[in-house]
Amino acid sequence: MKKKELAEFLRRRREALRPRDVGLVEGPRRRTRGLRREEVAQLAGMSTDYYARLEQQRAPQPSVQITAALARALRLTPDERDHLFTLIGHNAPVRFQRSEHVSPALLRVLERLNDDTPAIVLTDMADTLAMNPIATALLGDQTRHTGLARSAYYRWFTDPADRLVYPEEDHPRHSRTQAARLRAALAAATGSDPRAARIVAELRERSPEFVRVWELQEVAQRYGESKTILHPALGRIDVDAQVLFAENRAQTLVVMTARPGTESQGKLELLSVIGQQQLTP
Repeated sequence: MKKKELAEFLRRRREALRPRDVGLVEGPRRRTRGLRREEVAQLAGMSTDYYARLEQQRAPQPSVQITAALARALRLTPDERDHLFTLIGHNAPVRFQRSEHVSPALLRVLERLNDDTPAIVLTDMADTLAMNPIATALLGDQTRHTGLARSAYYRWFTDPADRLVYPEEDHPRHSRTQAARLRAALAAATGSDPRAARIVAELRERSPEFVRVWELQEVAQRYGESKTILHPALGRIDVDAQVLFAENRAQTLVVMTARPGTESQGKLELLSVIGQQQLTP
């Protein structure tokens, strides 16, 4: 771990960011150039004391998870992220199509959306990398899953709770769409990333429904579509989903909007006010 170089790199990257770059309010009396240490710590999900000790060359080696969180908090490019990993003493993530590092461009768009506009960042394996607060209120926290269940493709065919978000009459269409997207992800997989093949093999064993739709041989990466979401307290909410792809198309920002003047728009506006509070149906 190169403590001196790491401290300088963190400080320089922190000073290069403005609060508005990361979705924070910039007050009129602000004296600090760039972000404060406590703001970086908050964005990375760590204590201010630990982050301060990193800049003071007094902290122990951060874990891979903390290193990745720092890279995300500081909005590092892939090259800068790799440099950070090297300074800390970890191997940089392998550069193939898929990455846990959220595209900075997609993250900027996500942070600038209106409070009543749900949006999520997905990989092509349907792993949720980031959600804005109203998306979490609408869909639940999809970033909490681990293992193969991180993929919505896998959960759709193995976890009945995952289907509660959509009306039962829409389930057959969603099943075909999930299988078609998974096939597209499998086609894009490289030899260094066998996860898509593992998911297909597991689903063949566990889900007769998956076997049926998989045999249709459908392939699609489509995301833009209209859908109905069932909220446990607010009921049916109709949204149009539009997408923005990262440059290498390995990540997708899905933005959900309701048509102006509709009951669904009113429900999204209500969700933006109450956030993740539990509503009484």
